[in-house]
Amino acid sequence: MTQGGADWELPLPAEQLIPHRSPMRLVDALLEFREKSGVVAATVTAEGPLTTRDGRLEAVGLVEMLAQAYAAVQGYDDLRQGRPVQMGFLVGIRSIRIEGEARVGDRLLVQLRPLAEMEGFALAEGEIRRGDSLLASGTLKLWIPPAVDTMGEGQ
Repeated sequence: MTQGGADWELPLPAEQLIPHRSPMRLVDALLEFREKSGVVAATVTAEGPLTTRDGRLEAVGLVEMLAQAYAAVQGYDDLRQGRPVQMGFLVGIRSIRIEGEARVGDRLLVQLRPLAEMEGFALAEGEIRRGDSLLASGTLKLWIPPAVDTMGEGQ
């Protein structure tokens, strides 16, 4: 997809879509996008602050991975609509289920689907899989503050 001379073909590296940088960036690339839903690839690394000494990704890392996947999907939607990528913040977790663990070297797929958006807040549900194994699923609540122009006023 091309927007304003930029090429937004998928897959697209996550660093173009989210503010997180290594080692805190837990997702690698947006692979698929359709109707504000998406699939994001992630690889567990030993350098991550949420990876234990024995190579396990802490459970909170799976939750953060879901939030970053949402940010990547939303960032892509922003770009394709000609908007700057917006900042967002995880403010709540509902019905999270941790079914398994991820380890260094695991390649994961994160699927995200928005449920609702209202007055700067969004609800999204997602799941993380390693192959056919479900590792985590749940619903996130996110706050996306209004964009601020150069004069410091909301748009």
